[in-house]
Amino acid sequence: MTGRTAWRSLVIGALVSTFALIGTAYAADGFDLSPEQAGRVHAERNDKAISAIAKDFAFVSPGKFTVAVSPGGPPLAGYATDARTVVGADPDYAAAIAESLGLELELVPVAWIDWPLGLTSGKYDAVISNVGVTEQRKEKFDFSTYRQGLHGFFVKSDSAITAIKEPKDTAGLKIIVGAGTNQERILLRWNDQNVAAGLKPLELQYYDDEAASLLAVSSGRADVIVQPHAQLVFIAARDHNIKRVGTLSAGWPDRSDVAIATKKGSGLADALTIATNGLIDSGVYAKILDRWQLAEEALPGSETNPPGLPKS
Repeated sequence: MTGRTAWRSLVIGALVSTFALIGTAYAADGFDLSPEQAGRVHAERNDKAISAIAKDFAFVSPGKFTVAVSPGGPPLAGYATDARTVVGADPDYAAAIAESLGLELELVPVAWIDWPLGLTSGKYDAVISNVGVTEQRKEKFDFSTYRQGLHGFFVKSDSAITAIKEPKDTAGLKIIVGAGTNQERILLRWNDQNVAAGLKPLELQYYDDEAASLLAVSSGRADVIVQPHAQLVFIAARDHNIKRVGTLSAGWPDRSDVAIATKKGSGLADALTIATNGLIDSGVYAKILDRWQLAEEALPGSETNPPGLPKS
């Protein structure tokens, strides 16, 4: 073994050990990040969904449901303690859909920015990776909804703030938000409403990274942090110093849905919608969301190509 090879092996070994230690700590907080996923919820074959697949549709690999997923971090999708296996709510849901269709799941980890090209070029059958439905995306892709797109309002654990449900609840608060994000756009509209109603304006704060944002909340320099809901659910379980006091639809004032994306006109979307509704009816869907502490993001039913966020 050369010196360079030995060094590479030591580095890889250290990284795997680090992931294992981190994963063990996370699992103790209610999330199973083991590669085995012994607690994964399974689904029954859904013949109605299978019969809805277009006759001319050809899966990328016969007998398999090939799904792209971006492992951006738990609880939606991240790497397990072996630093190789992708686990989370989206992989669990993808596995349940595959079982509904009588297929074996083949997960393909991809960078989130790459999924549109990969789907269009036929590298995978579908994308299950927190993709929101928009009118612009609907021009190139079909969608089968499976979750609400939510942002979360979180405060430090001993905060006197107990609920944020509407604009007036934010009056006078110091709120951390990402610059140029959808949640910033919504909160600016909330602030306009508050000021017009004679309420105190809210103060938006911006930080360079997540660690600084969380420190600002825990130290009292800010009252609230607003980020994608799932991210904050995981951080709250990990750090034990913030709590949820409300959620915000990514499409406020309308609902914004997250969906399976498939190639436009491929003939698979309706089958996936039927499969999802079968999972909802059987209770498997709720169990998957509960397993990853995302029950707030549940949909009452799946739809094919519902109205999406408008073009900007």
